[in-house]
Amino acid sequence: MTSNILKIGHRGAKGHVTENTLESIKKAFALGVDGIEIDVHRCASGELVVFHDFTVDRITNGTGEVSKQPLRALKNLKTKGTYQIPTLAEVLLLVDNKCLLNIELKGQDTAKEAARIITFYVDKKGWDYSNILVSSFHEDLLETVRGINDKIPLGVLTENNLERAITFAKSIKAVSILPNYTMLTEEIVTELKEDFKVITFTVNNLKPLERIKSYGVDGIISDYPDRI
Repeated sequence: MTSNILKIGHRGAKGHVTENTLESIKKAFALGVDGIEIDVHRCASGELVVFHDFTVDRITNGTGEVSKQPLRALKNLKTKGTYQIPTLAEVLLLVDNKCLLNIELKGQDTAKEAARIITFYVDKKGWDYSNILVSSFHEDLLETVRGINDKIPLGVLTENNLERAITFAKSIKAVSILPNYTMLTEEIVTELKEDFKVITFTVNNLKPLERIKSYGVDGIISDYPDRI
């Protein structure tokens, strides 16, 4: 049951190195992950940057909204551990089709640029669509990606409404449902797996890890992927 569960590093290897940095992704690779999960926002100059929060305050030496600052200004900031904020393009170059990359669309207005970049990396840089998963809590963003390039695999994130997630996922032909692990039972996982891959987040502690693994999910996102 558990041998083929994808080990997916949350924001790289968030439990070990500052989240959503190239250094955190390298750490995840060193820990032997099958996939990397990252978050993207669109900055003021149009690029997609890999960052979780809507403001830079929590993990950098700067302040203000990500979407209101140009890339040049964001690149001048230092995160905890004195790393730089990477762009989605830099992460794609680093990961280089070596594993699954789960790109969560966090900020509004991220869908078009994400679809464009992913299509470019598949057409020109040797990426496979099978190593991409675009996920979001925002239904409109996933619909936009679907409308631009229906070959990009989609995943629907949910924290509280599984029925709605299932209905919506079917409507956009999503490949995955990504529920919060606290929502899962063995029966629910079995049912979901009839139509979707089940990738759950964010499982860090050993007891829930064992339980969730026993349900036969397809993938687990963790700050500590080495624990999976």
